[in-house]
Amino acid sequence: MGTETPKTVIITGVTRGLGEALAGRFIDAGHTVWGCGRSQSAIQALKTRWGVPHCFESVDVSKGDQVQNWLDPLLKQLGAPDLLLNNAGVINGNAPLWEFVHVLEVHLKGSANLIRVVVPSMISRGSGVIVNFSSTWGRSVSPEGAPYWAAKWGIEGMTRALAQELPRGLSAVSLNPGVIDTEMLRSCLPGMAQACIKPDQWSQGMVDFLLQLGPEQNGKALTAP
Repeated sequence: MGTETPKTVIITGVTRGLGEALAGRFIDAGHTVWGCGRSQSAIQALKTRWGVPHCFESVDVSKGDQVQNWLDPLLKQLGAPDLLLNNAGVINGNAPLWEFVHVLEVHLKGSANLIRVVVPSMISRGSGVIVNFSSTWGRSVSPEGAPYWAAKWGIEGMTRALAQELPRGLSAVSLNPGVIDTEMLRSCLPGMAQACIKPDQWSQGMVDFLLQLGPEQNGKALTAP
């Protein structure tokens, strides 16, 4: 995928952190963003800041009907996006293994809901890239984060399986964005977060990096530059 023509990009978790930073970068580069997040006030602020052709909606990605109700009209009217960024996520407070379900629902079920709705349109067109956001902790572990670690390890496995199922012309990759100073990291590792790169700085160069992904990267476990 090149940057010679404007692209359409779906970004989940667009109201804060990496999603918000990426939305601004893509829009500034001349691309169209369809974004969702759970905060109605934050979504309204994005709608006010960026109007048509961009589309922002309050959606809980773990709810399949909400995802479908948001995207079906856009896909029917405008066709498949070029890039799907499954970025939405939550993290548990430091806690033992048994406090589990909500984190898995947002990361795994949420990503699967987007894939189920979006990928058929990409298949019909014959092209498209799915980027499932993983984590440093999708490839390593530490104590008291089992729900998040399990979710991100699940993203890695789900992405590799999806890559084998996609027809020629499409691709799916997992992406470890690195360790970044976000609200999520501050909630569990506040001492570490303050020393990490900020989302706006991290997002520099990410538009070109993401838009160059294509079939040759299908199935790869990537790390952001």
